[in-house]
Amino acid sequence: MKSLLSDEVVAVRGVLTDTHPVDFHVLGVAGAIDRLAHPLRERGTVVHLETPHHGMEVDRQSATLLYRAAQELLSNIYKFAQASAVTVRLGCVAHGISHGIQLKVTDDGGGFDIPDATAGRHTGMGLRLMRLAVGSAGGEMTIHSAAAGTCVTITLPLD
Repeated sequence: MKSLLSDEVVAVRGVLTDTHPVDFHVLGVAGAIDRLAHPLRERGTVVHLETPHHGMEVDRQSATLLYRAAQELLSNIYKFAQASAVTVRLGCVAHGISHGIQLKVTDDGGGFDIPDATAGRHTGMGLRLMRLAVGSAGGEMTIHSAAAGTCVTITLPLD
């Protein structure tokens, strides 16, 4: 039992602290994000990864930002949502008059009050920092949350 708990702690710690996996280039963004979902799957959460434009070219800075955003979102789902299903969608979209890449993470867990969760001194720091990083990269981030789940969408420009 102690070994199983220890393995879970190590897996969760990796999700929280792995800023750029060593094999990021080999796995690609989608593969690295899929690996982040391992602790959720181990817990019994069904995780769907949708990558309709698998193999698309994404610059390193955008790829890292998408990875870090997925890391934060999946960690939050693991810690707070009690979700039974999660969908992670990574694909190309129209972004204004140019093209973009979009990460959409949706769960069926318990939602949260967005202003309460992101306005306090000791809460929502990850979401606030993510919003700042996405904005600095010229992207957009939206959060929709209700009692029946949450959807966070991040769109970054590709050109």
